[in-house]
Amino acid sequence: MSKLSPSEIESLKSNLKEKGYKLTPQRRAIVDIIIRNEGSHLTTEELYDLVKVECPEIGLATVYRTIQLLEELGVVSKLDLNDGCYRYELVHEAESHHHHHLICNNCGKVIEVEGDLLEVLEHEIESKYNFKIKNHSVKFYGICENCHKR
Repeated sequence: MSKLSPSEIESLKSNLKEKGYKLTPQRRAIVDIIIRNEGSHLTTEELYDLVKVECPEIGLATVYRTIQLLEELGVVSKLDLNDGCYRYELVHEAESHHHHHLICNNCGKVIEVEGDLLEVLEHEIESKYNFKIKNHSVKFYGICENCHKR
């Protein structure tokens, strides 16, 4: 399980403060659930169901607003798997790009691909088109190992 480093937590607190927000217990609970479930690519509703166990008083609207704020602050990024739901994942300070994803068409499993496989291609595109790439998103759709064995 990954954790936010002390510097990432301080950065989150200062980002919130700059925008006139505080790291409330509810926001902290949401961030903690995201951290504990890193790699799960949770939807807002799934996140709500998990947070509600620890904070029964929290409302779905609070989770939606918090996710939107965390995305705006760059703490989480939105992942669209073309299934009608946005999913969220933690962004780490050391990451300059989102990682790539493998999505199983059968069971819906999402596998993260380690490393930035397109760095050389990005440099070529930037040079050829005089275009500064800020980020990219790559999703491969297919059948995961478990479904392939069945």
